[in-house]
Amino acid sequence: MKNNLIFAALIALALSACSSSPFGQKVKEPFRGNAYESNNRFFRATGKGESSQDNIARGKADIEAKAQLAGQVNTTMKQVADQYLGQTENERAADVADKFQSLVRQVMNTNIADLRKIGEQKYFNKKENKYTVFMAYEIKKNAMFRFMKKQAKTDQTIDERQMKIIEEILDEQIKKSEDEEEN
Repeated sequence: MKNNLIFAALIALALSACSSSPFGQKVKEPFRGNAYESNNRFFRATGKGESSQDNIARGKADIEAKAQLAGQVNTTMKQVADQYLGQTENERAADVADKFQSLVRQVMNTNIADLRKIGEQKYFNKKENKYTVFMAYEIKKNAMFRFMKKQAKTDQTIDERQMKIIEEILDEQIKKSEDEEEN
């Protein structure tokens, strides 16, 4: 009898330990997992927006996802420009890297090339009278790099030598992303 009581107490203790976490209950939101994460072929991002009005919630989710994408593209391009600086020993390398990063900012401020919405889900919580919208976007990397190359050709502040170097940098990134698509 005593063994049964100890055994029952241990089971109750184990069950209560399994059911609670110091962080709270785990929540599964839409657009999570590998299919919604950036990889060698795509920049991907998700956004979440909440509001008592559905169009505002949708706008918030849209802005958050696009801001994430812009940050990823900008970070990638900064890494590419930094790599260029590290590989080049000439005194104008920093100038080219600055022009390259300026081009990236200009492209991100005007257009995000080949932006595709890959998902949107809307929920309404009657208790709180609140909409929650989840949104997911992706950009094909090689399309983005091609767009940047096109924009660079129209930029009047980039001289011929810098243009050649920027084109080489972007061609290398396009080739990398195309090679990943084939594999």
